[in-house]
This record gives sequence, structure tokens and C-alpha cells, in this order.
Amino acid sequence: MIKHEIGMEATAIIRCRGHPLVLGTHPTTFEVTAEEHLTAGGNCIVAVGADTGCAGLPASLKEVLAHDDAVLLTTLSCGGVEVTIRSRGSSAFTLDHPTDIVWRRSPFVCGRTIGILSDRVAATLPRGLIAGLAAGKEMQVTLCASRPG
Repeated sequence: MIKHEIGMEATAIIRCRGHPLVLGTHPTTFEVTAEEHLTAGGNCIVAVGADTGCAGLPASLKEVLAHDDAVLLTTLSCGGVEVTIRSRGSSAFTLDHPTDIVWRRSPFVCGRTIGILSDRVAATLPRGLIAGLAAGKEMQVTLCASRPG
């Protein structure tokens, strides 16, 4: 008997906004935070005022992402500019940080990490997107996680 399992998929939408100090120059990560403030040293942070951090993400999304074969497609939309980032999930994810969500180029995992081995980081995001965020525009972050059955 052959058993067929249907793959798993989950989505979530996060709303956040830019800040005048958004630089988007970090070479290995990008971050969205629920915090309201940003300093010039936070060059990985691309948006503030998010309506959740990792801890507040839906349980269904966390479950899908907590597998090494999970794929996360993140779409950032701001001021008419849109970009999709491809990342991987990990069985080491805890997704328990109350304010921060971080995408990483490396395989490093901590409570803030939602995606590893990401194909984009702050420094490689479209400059039009970063300009809109630096102007304080609203951004929608659409998360779509999937994994084979």
C-alpha cells in the first residue's frame, strides 16, 4: 500500500511601516520589528511598528516552518514596489521572540529567525522599496510557508 500525504501550507500577513532611519544596508539579514524606534545602527531593520513579532505568528505557520524541508516565500509590498524573498525553514526554529522577525542569509537560528538561507537581505532589497520605507510608508509582509507531504 502506498501512502500519499498532502503537503502543508500556511500564510500570514503582517502590517508595519517605515521610519526615517531605515537604511537597508545590512549584508546578511533583514528585520521587521514591532518596536517603534530605530537607530542609525539598525541597518538591518527595514520596518517598525509591526503588528506582531515571531511569538505572535499563527501556530499553523510556525508548525510548517519548523521543518528542514519547509520553504518560506515572503513578499514585501510598499509604495507600489514589491519583492519576494525565498527562504528555508528549520527544525531548530523556536519563533518565540515577542517583537522581532529576522530573515538570514546564513543558517543561524535564534528566537527571532523566521527564514534561513534567504536569497535576499537588506542590502539587496530594491532601493525603491527602501526609499518608500525611509519615507515612512506602510508595508505589507505576506508570509507563505509550505513543505512537501
